[in-house]
Amino acid sequence: MSMLTPPGMGGKYRITGDVYPRMRRPHRRRRIVLASAAAVVVLGAAGWGTLQLVDVFSGDGTKTTAGKQADCKPTPKATTAPAAAFPKPAQITVNVYNATPRSGLAKTTADELKKRGFKIGKVGNAPTAYDKKVPGAGLLLGAPAATKGAFPVLGTQLAGTTAKTDTRGTTDVDLILGTAFKTLSPKATADAALVALTKPAPAVKPCR
Repeated sequence: MSMLTPPGMGGKYRITGDVYPRMRRPHRRRRIVLASAAAVVVLGAAGWGTLQLVDVFSGDGTKTTAGKQADCKPTPKATTAPAAAFPKPAQITVNVYNATPRSGLAKTTADELKKRGFKIGKVGNAPTAYDKKVPGAGLLLGAPAATKGAFPVLGTQLAGTTAKTDTRGTTDVDLILGTAFKTLSPKATADAALVALTKPAPAVKPCR
């Protein structure tokens, strides 16, 4: 055995001349590099998550959990008039006229309105200008001031009415029953509509 032959390698790896067997280093360096890269990725993800949590819990209340600015709208004004702006049914005098071919319709409607608290004025057939010329459920007729008072209140009792003003100087209003009229709205429905009309819309809480 040659003196240049490493111990334990026997004669199989005998070194002759100037040619030597290549001794490969183990893959330890590659494993270290891969482990370091994985550690960097984990630390980066942990840092990003920490920043997100800090942003959520230390925000000033104007951002959502997604980091976007909340939809903060100004407080709108009430869309309905205050309750004092509308008269009560007992303060409204209604003249009921029948513009349909059906007889007795004005009286039965007037009696029901009286039960619901309205004052009843004249009851009978519609004037010639409106007789059988009202195609809808009914026509509300009165002075211009009635459009912001008596008309909305009386309109809660009958769906599908239209309104028109004239030059009268009194506060009474006419309910002219049209061809499409069948009956007044159910009392429970009319009462709920009246409450909704006279109750101001709740204010929206402003953003801080």
